[in-house]
Amino acid sequence: MTILDEIKLNKVLLSDGALGTILQSKGLKPGECPELWNISHRSDVREIAESYLFAGSDIVTTNSFGGSRIKLSQYGLGERTSEINTTAAAICREAAGNDRHVAGSIGPTGKMLLMGDVTEEELLDSFSEQALALEKGGADIIIIETMSAADEAVLAVKAARSSTGCTVIITMTFTGDGNGEYHTMMGISPAEMVIAMKEAGAHIIGSNCGNGIREMIGVTGAIRSADNKIPVIIQANAGIPEFVDGVTLFQESPEMMASFVPDLLKAGVNIIGGCCGTTPAHIRAIAKALGR
Repeated sequence: MTILDEIKLNKVLLSDGALGTILQSKGLKPGECPELWNISHRSDVREIAESYLFAGSDIVTTNSFGGSRIKLSQYGLGERTSEINTTAAAICREAAGNDRHVAGSIGPTGKMLLMGDVTEEELLDSFSEQALALEKGGADIIIIETMSAADEAVLAVKAARSSTGCTVIITMTFTGDGNGEYHTMMGISPAEMVIAMKEAGAHIIGSNCGNGIREMIGVTGAIRSADNKIPVIIQANAGIPEFVDGVTLFQESPEMMASFVPDLLKAGVNIIGGCCGTTPAHIRAIAKALGR
């Protein structure tokens, strides 16, 4: 059963939480390629996936956010793109078995069409290669995350739809202006996202990162104002990051995040999870709030 089938049955799905911050706690060094850990520290990556599954996640996300050929080439790893992404998905599929879902993560390339850094063909080729490798490794979902530019996001969605049979999710990162309006760093509103991503072929849309869970209620409302039918996913940070003595801290406790779950459900969310600063403990608390 696909996640779309489960959503049609009015099931609220639970995704996982942060990956990067947990990799850092396991020894990932600044400047090191996180995606290479799928090869060099396979058991560590699998332990993270297992910890979220034990916490109640219906969906675990691959360690492949920066796994496009464009991004990996910055580490001299471009030729290992397929290997790294296939392994990333295989790790999660081994942990999840056949009962739960694996979402192959695709993040921004860091290149901008507007500035002439890259061509549309290069982006399509890069996203298609990554999505195909993730599906080969066992992903049944492609989740395109933390996007801010509509043109890059559209190409990523089209690439995933044309090169795989996976359910395609797209999330963008919004910032509020204090007056109830939200935009990405590139000026895209939730309503503009809905229109563009539906046209590109996304099955599920939403937002991740940039906001704590309280602010995501407003983001969800803005999305639902534009479309009240398409499934929505929200993956909030554990609050806004604070820098204390050179360390990034996220102050929202598992209980604080879980306390806003009823409001998110009322706003119309179908899939809830976490982003930066969230842990298996946060996911466990959200699961409890969902009546798991």
